[in-house]
Amino acid sequence: MKNIPEFDQKGCYSYSKIFKVTFPILLSMLVEHLIGMTDTAFLGRVSEVALGASALGSVYFLAFFVLGSGFSFGAQILIGRRNGEKNFSKIGPICYASGFFLTLASLLLIILIISFSDKLMPLMIKSNDICTATVEYLEYRAYGLFFVFITAIFRAFYVGIAQTKILTYSSVVMVLSNIFLNYALIFGKFGLPCMGIAGAALASSIAEGIAMCVYIIYMLKTTDMKKYGFYAFSAFTRLGILKKVFSVSFWMMLQPFLSIAIWFFFFLAIERLGERSLAVVNLIRTLSALPFIIIHACATTANSLISNLIGEGKSDLVWRLIGKILCTAFVIVVPLLVFFALWPQMVLRIYTDNTALIADSVNITYVMCIASFIQIGAFILFNSVSGTGAVKMTVFIEIINLAIYIVFVWFIIIKHHPTPAQAWTVEIVYQTVTIIFCALYMLSGKWRNSKL
Repeated sequence: MKNIPEFDQKGCYSYSKIFKVTFPILLSMLVEHLIGMTDTAFLGRVSEVALGASALGSVYFLAFFVLGSGFSFGAQILIGRRNGEKNFSKIGPICYASGFFLTLASLLLIILIISFSDKLMPLMIKSNDICTATVEYLEYRAYGLFFVFITAIFRAFYVGIAQTKILTYSSVVMVLSNIFLNYALIFGKFGLPCMGIAGAALASSIAEGIAMCVYIIYMLKTTDMKKYGFYAFSAFTRLGILKKVFSVSFWMMLQPFLSIAIWFFFFLAIERLGERSLAVVNLIRTLSALPFIIIHACATTANSLISNLIGEGKSDLVWRLIGKILCTAFVIVVPLLVFFALWPQMVLRIYTDNTALIADSVNITYVMCIASFIQIGAFILFNSVSGTGAVKMTVFIEIINLAIYIVFVWFIIIKHHPTPAQAWTVEIVYQTVTIIFCALYMLSGKWRNSKL
């Protein structure tokens, strides 16, 4: 890999560089996807209530998780810019300030989730059985926030400096731990208690703690701490650094939080269609995660490399880089979507052995494939906008999208009670609007004036 050129003849990052950065991110996300996949596979053999409750609990948890990941994503943009500028010593203080903030934030959110979920869920969930199971899930899942928030900063650092192989190591350890713990805690194996849905939540939290330890050990063993300014411990108390990170990260926290909040609203609307509809949508949510994480990996690469490219003073090559990353994503994702569309029942059997549930999930699989195809362009362009530093614009685009999303969910799902396949068409609308607004903004060239 060392002899492969990182730049093409025009000075833009080469396909080999894109692959070198993307592949570890992709592999780590694919491995991490196995956590949700194994949770669904195990709980799909417990009951439809457990399957539906895990969907609501996971999305509710995700709404808080993206606050931390959004903050770290803002830090990643700054790290990438400083790395492109060769200003390495300022990267460590960014990580310290971000880590300090996220530690406090995670502890506060854990307390809030544990204290108030049993009061909030009955107000939002119609089924008493699903409500009880969701609260039980969240009581154990909340503790994972501490680990995933800290891990998010490690991920931001290594993605920002375009050294991503640790993502693979950490993710492999995490998913293997999760599979073992899922089996042991859900079904009560190896002398451990039979915890059902609570066991799935506890297994995920413990596995995330193990992944965090892998990052810590790797950094201490391999990273040049002096080069990146990690001995500047005064960064913990330098509010100026935190203010700078927060000025970018606030918008990166707000945007995904709004997005996941509306996604939770979507699941609440589906829950009113019945336990079967919720179980079907959860199966497709898990299935759609596979193409999404490939798209997400390419989009994360776009964000990091665009930030580095601008830091190197090569703004005129941004569109060339976007084109290369789009090509890479299409080549990987489209064959997968074709496979899903041609053999949906075979794929769905991975998640459940309920033949009636599989039959009810076939049509929505086709709609999901169309939405995921459009999502390739939407998500990469969206992350390209944020990679330029125009983070406020991403929030503006998201607010417009969410307004359309809410109207669609309210009038189509809540008012007219459609099939799950018809309900999923909201994703097609969402991704199409995203492409239009992001493309218009990038073509306008206003992002060239963004300063970090």
